[in-house]
Amino acid sequence: MASPPPAGVYVPVPTFFVSKKAANYNATAAPLDLETQAAHSLHLAKSGITGLVVLGSTGEAVHLTNKERFEVLSSVRKAYDNAGYKNYPIIAGTAAQNIEEVVDQLKSAKEAGCQWGLCLVPGYFAGASTQDGIIQWFTAVADQSPIPVMIYHYPGVSNNVRVVPSTYATLSKHPNIVGCKLSHGDVSYHAQIGASPKIDHTKFHTFTGLGQQLLPVIALGCAGTIDGTAGFFPKSVVHLYKLSVKNQPTDEEVKERRLLQYKVSSVEEIVVKFGTVGIKEAVSRILGMGDRDGTRLPLAGGIPGGDKEWEAWKEVIGDLDAVEKSL
Repeated sequence: MASPPPAGVYVPVPTFFVSKKAANYNATAAPLDLETQAAHSLHLAKSGITGLVVLGSTGEAVHLTNKERFEVLSSVRKAYDNAGYKNYPIIAGTAAQNIEEVVDQLKSAKEAGCQWGLCLVPGYFAGASTQDGIIQWFTAVADQSPIPVMIYHYPGVSNNVRVVPSTYATLSKHPNIVGCKLSHGDVSYHAQIGASPKIDHTKFHTFTGLGQQLLPVIALGCAGTIDGTAGFFPKSVVHLYKLSVKNQPTDEEVKERRLLQYKVSSVEEIVVKFGTVGIKEAVSRILGMGDRDGTRLPLAGGIPGGDKEWEAWKEVIGDLDAVEKSL
């Protein structure tokens, strides 16, 4: 029986591309910046992050060729191995809808050194999709995958396709399906999956995709978060997780974690509003890594409004930045 990724805080890392100022820049398909990719990955590990999701939605998986996918995944693994982070958890995302291509990407991910795959729910035919069809799709992928897989439910990029709690309960019984990421704000679904008595939670871990609801979903049985804000304020989100899993917190710890959840939730509105563009903007401005308009078409430029928009977030960012620097 395959094992799920360890509980904790994971970061869906962006894929870094070279600056527009670089000699090899190509406006149609900016080249990869593997040096920055490695530096950011190592910063997160040193900050206490449990593991990474590489080539998820934040990683612009749909904008990369399969050859580039392998380059990114293998470069991150090499960076960790060279820095002494042997077996550091790496979850490889897939966004294809053809079963054969998804399986090929999972095989390549294993070759690159990844231990798990995170497979986006296919949503092109959302109007005609059935729960049985979704179950059969994931079963076919998991049957052929050389690494354990997780269900990635992000309605915002999957044509608003629904995956109901009973579908997770069914798929959790597959020996090669070990968890899920729920990138939506339906806390009831988090409860119906994370606390379900029909799921063996030692073998199937439920992660929220929104750190802004980390404290409440931990109480509902979720294993942690795969969170964009942790990509630029990693210590703060890790600290919130540690406070959230305490069974008998002191009164001071209860107050601290509530206030910290408020601050994380407030900053996370940037991620909710701007997605990967907002995350890259924050990573660039706060950590000084990467080019904040370093995306691939049709994504273009940094956050709309530039400096003026960023200034509007100054207070909430400053509040969490102070926490980050204190840890």
